[in-house]
Amino acid sequence: MANLVDTFSSSFAGTGLTFKRHKSQRCVQQVCRNAIAAPPASSRTPSSTGVVKKALTMTEKILAKHSNNTSVVPGQNIWTSVDKLMTHDVCGPGTFGIFQREFGENAQVWDPTKIVIIPDHYIFTSDPRANRNVDILRDMVNKYGIKYFYDITDRSDFRANPDYKGVCHIALAQEGHCKPGEVLFGTDSHTCNAGAFGQFATGIGNTDAGFILGTGKLLIKVPPTIRFVLEGEMPSYLLAKDLILQIIGEITVAGGTYKAMEFTGPVIEAMTMEDRMTICNMVVEAGGKNGVCPPDETTFDYVRQRTDEPFEAVHADSGAGYIEEYRFDVSKIEPLVAAPHSPDNRRNARDCRDVKIDRVYIGSCTGGKTEDFMAAAKLLHKAGGQVKVPTFLVPATQRVWADLYGMPVAGCDGKTAAQIFEAAGCDTPAPPSCAACLGGPKDTFARMNEPQVCVSTTNRNFPGRMGHKDGQVYLASPYTAAASALAGTVADPRDYGV
Repeated sequence: MANLVDTFSSSFAGTGLTFKRHKSQRCVQQVCRNAIAAPPASSRTPSSTGVVKKALTMTEKILAKHSNNTSVVPGQNIWTSVDKLMTHDVCGPGTFGIFQREFGENAQVWDPTKIVIIPDHYIFTSDPRANRNVDILRDMVNKYGIKYFYDITDRSDFRANPDYKGVCHIALAQEGHCKPGEVLFGTDSHTCNAGAFGQFATGIGNTDAGFILGTGKLLIKVPPTIRFVLEGEMPSYLLAKDLILQIIGEITVAGGTYKAMEFTGPVIEAMTMEDRMTICNMVVEAGGKNGVCPPDETTFDYVRQRTDEPFEAVHADSGAGYIEEYRFDVSKIEPLVAAPHSPDNRRNARDCRDVKIDRVYIGSCTGGKTEDFMAAAKLLHKAGGQVKVPTFLVPATQRVWADLYGMPVAGCDGKTAAQIFEAAGCDTPAPPSCAACLGGPKDTFARMNEPQVCVSTTNRNFPGRMGHKDGQVYLASPYTAAASALAGTVADPRDYGV
């Protein structure tokens, strides 16, 4: 076996970034068992000679285990077994329709305990087609005996629906469905959020999901892995959202296309699970197949508090092969935004201070978790004063909503986030859902029905993403969003003392 390695390394001034590209060409030795030659003196079975172990990345190791292989290589097509399948109100009816068409009306799903159905996208709307989607899911759950269905029957008061959770990606984590070493597929591109737990998690279409419903397996291609090492001391004014915007701005929205994005280093190790979720959530905005963080005691504590099901964590081997490696010194990164109309349109927030805005939106799977709201509330409390533009608050889940009203914000005189938001003139926190993150029906809460300019903690800013096709969305961290609400323009949170 021979390795020919071409290494390119350079540093980018002012970004805290070092980039290395490794291109490996391996000479594969082939053994001809029926060669025309004298027979060996003794016959040995392959097992008696041992197996040369190949160093694997985290993603490769998970997929090897789930495909009953000792190792896998990027580009290899494998049948992987599935630990969990998630679908929601937008894609669920179509998924079951494909399953019934291809497997038959009387077929049974492969395992009703491994399917998770979470209505969350178009919930608090009067749109009859959106409401009918939830009714269809309810029928499917009853027909197939599916165990995990987080239903909502009374849209007038979400608190009257204890089973209803909210945004699928955060609910999956909070309800103990995200476990290290597992394989999770979901009919939503931000299923990659769960990679924060050290599992292989990625979005799929309805056809693939219908196939999983019938078989519990899926044919996929093993992705190569890009490694991101985050080092240095995290400044007080930065949040995880700034770091993933930095990364996407560096590699572009196509830079991770069908690649695993592995995040490691002391900055990742110091992060909470919600911070890691923010990082992994947006790998799809770089085209990534999946994102993953090494599981550790922070991971295990979070998971064990939410499920008693067993799990087996995996870690990358020393010497594993990465096609690219990026190193960031986070102490050199400034508060960032992604300007319209692409998540890789990276700008320093301070350079956009002349951009007048019409609204601020804090919510979504990326920016609607408890810690996101605590950060926004902390800045508003420290700065004082009133927001200058409508500031919409959409908790991701019922648990997050409850935290806003029941959890004191650290260093804010015992006040809750809800109290701080009310004092600052923000809108009352809305029922938990995806809401305006992806537009939705016209009566969706906080949907942009006019060509306005919005600073948002969401994940995409393509034309029409939050409603009106001429709207402009600046993606930002909760700190930057809160600062912008106070300024009435895109703002740098450092101006408000964080």
